[in-house]
Amino acid sequence: MLAHVSARRARAAEAGADVPADDGPAAVVVPLLAGPDSALLRRVRQSVNDSRAVAELTAVLGPHPLLAEALHVRLSEAGLARADRARLFTVATAADGIILATVGGEEAVQAAGITGMLLAARLAVPVMAAALDQEGAIAAKAAELREAGASQLALAPYLVGPELDDGLLRSAAEEAECPAAEPLGAYPAIGKLVVDKYTDALGITQARPQGFPQR
Repeated sequence: MLAHVSARRARAAEAGADVPADDGPAAVVVPLLAGPDSALLRRVRQSVNDSRAVAELTAVLGPHPLLAEALHVRLSEAGLARADRARLFTVATAADGIILATVGGEEAVQAAGITGMLLAARLAVPVMAAALDQEGAIAAKAAELREAGASQLALAPYLVGPELDDGLLRSAAEEAECPAAEPLGAYPAIGKLVVDKYTDALGITQARPQGFPQR
């Protein structure tokens, strides 16, 4: 995502935000990636360099509690998790083991595992991260979860969506012999995290409702 910052002072003033004295970069580039993907990030970085603009490339969106929330929602939409743990809604097809599927190699799997721990706390079921683009990784995690006692698994894509190759998620679900939720997609938390990365890069302090601490 390429976010241009012309006239940002006026927009920030309208939003009640504090703006630093310097003008900052000409653009801020926020990768729409839930976790690190070195190959994609190299391409994004090269595109930024080729543009010859004074641009800043931010970190990826996760790990983050809001992404755990988004994963929970996508699972509940697919009937694979309770929508509201506090009220103990019964879902007959709720999974008792989650495979958190990502792309980008071992670094991406480790980052997904952090969000996976947050998801596990929300659902009170085991969550294990695995690489979609590593042969046999999804099946291995499925076997590990079943050996630990899980009998009803679900695949949760830790992906925004565009970075997912056609058919990869479907093949992984077949490999693990379990249903899959939809990718994170246009979940509202994605937009919030993008805005946070954007404003952090510019040194803008976002206005908070009364009673909320400033970052």
